[in-house]
Amino acid sequence: MNENKLNINWFPGHMAKTRRQIEDDLKIIDVVIELLDARIPLASRNPDIKRLTKNKKRIILLNKCDLANETINSKWVNYLSKEAPTILTDSNSGKGIDKVSKAIENIMADEIAKQAARGRINKTIRVMILGIPNVGKSSFINRISKKNSTEVGNRPGVTKSKQWIRIGKNQELLDTPGVLWPKFESDEIALNLAFTGTIKDDILERTEIAYELLKVLYKNHKINLQERYKITDEELAEIDRKMNPIYELMQLIARKRGAIVSGGNTDDEKVSRIILDDFRNCKIGKISLEQPKGV
Repeated sequence: MNENKLNINWFPGHMAKTRRQIEDDLKIIDVVIELLDARIPLASRNPDIKRLTKNKKRIILLNKCDLANETINSKWVNYLSKEAPTILTDSNSGKGIDKVSKAIENIMADEIAKQAARGRINKTIRVMILGIPNVGKSSFINRISKKNSTEVGNRPGVTKSKQWIRIGKNQELLDTPGVLWPKFESDEIALNLAFTGTIKDDILERTEIAYELLKVLYKNHKINLQERYKITDEELAEIDRKMNPIYELMQLIARKRGAIVSGGNTDDEKVSRIILDDFRNCKIGKISLEQPKGV
């Protein structure tokens, strides 16, 4: 893949203002919820968030957990729980959402007791939710508040403005726009964000993203590919012998899915869209792209 295509600047001008606003808002916040994508907890973790919230009580949510491998999900919970309470959630199915308010109560228990001793009963706990675009913040808020309180979309950066949402008797949640960062620490992070749709497909070439995703799936999840695209052992063995097996695999999937243009050539754009959509919609299987190191 062309390395220059990964060194992209996706840090819009308003992001610096957003970051400053978050720093200002944190002064009145009791608990920070950090929302990560369970398939890519490291890639979906903005390093600025950890720095900004270092003096705050935190809860980590591994969202979209129904799209990730269950065994690896458990490993991530154990790994991340060492730094903050960690909960598996899926905003579409509602999984784990009911545990969040209780976790907020638990993490604030000592502070609530101190306030009660001073005669301050039923103090409102102010919570801020932070996460990168397309990690499912709006869907999570709608679930936990039990209403359509935010605009929801399946594209990065839908949430634009700040708003407070009541999520429990004494809990209020401050939503914030997705927080981006100026540059990626590695090409792997950029690719994982592209695979899951966090980086818009029109910033990187869709065919390049699909090709790189097939590389990962071919290396680690061949059986999933065989099952999804009805690839026989004989066909796979033939692909394995080719000089460029990834290209041959993409061509085979194109033929099997009817992504053909006039003259019998494959439609690279169409097959790339098919592969990316299938992965993002869990049709290739529950796949985690990252595992905790040393676990």
